[in-house]
Amino acid sequence: MMYLILVFLPTLLFSLYAQFKVKSVYGKYSKEPASSGMTGAQAAMTMLRANGLDRKVAIERVDGFLTDHYDPRKKVLRLSSEVYDNSSLAAVGVACHEVGHAIQDAKSYAPLVLRNAVVPTATIGSSLGYILIIAGLFLHMTGLSLVGLILFAAVVVFQIINLPVEFNASARAREMVSNLGIVNGAAEASAVRSVLSAAAMTYVAAAVAALVNLLYYAMMIFGRRE
Repeated sequence: MMYLILVFLPTLLFSLYAQFKVKSVYGKYSKEPASSGMTGAQAAMTMLRANGLDRKVAIERVDGFLTDHYDPRKKVLRLSSEVYDNSSLAAVGVACHEVGHAIQDAKSYAPLVLRNAVVPTATIGSSLGYILIIAGLFLHMTGLSLVGLILFAAVVVFQIINLPVEFNASARAREMVSNLGIVNGAAEASAVRSVLSAAAMTYVAAAVAALVNLLYYAMMIFGRRE
């Protein structure tokens, strides 16, 4: 109970705040147009072209809210409709952040390479890890719970490795949006920075939540053994 009150609850509140923050900041700057008039797709292409990737990376429109991502396997930048077609400061910031991942991929950025290598195990861990942990505890099979714990640990490793990947992509975006004239002036650059900083908070919250869950599961397993 003390663990839930002192650790889990604050982590949950932080995660909820991070989600609220990114939606709030994105909502604010999605109503402010970039003076360049570029849509998210156009800003992304401008940044890709500046890095010699315009013929190597395709841009596609996808459904959903903030479903934007870069697919390193197919070399495709997928932008949500709201980002793809919108010329707001929020849209160009998100689009250019995703281009940052494409640049990382082209340059074999070490944390990204490592993150991609961990993805298969982390995917299994996120869907199967906690099931094995609970099943092992219920059946009094400590070995099964430990396997689940190891699988779930891969999720934590992924989330931790993901932090420098996301921060670096945002840093690339912040630098290039001004240099390429995608945004103009200190006010617009500050707005993009606010959008990217709010998004970064969600990655931190996800890493903290994964770590807290891992510690909780470990306490359940090793506490049962004593």
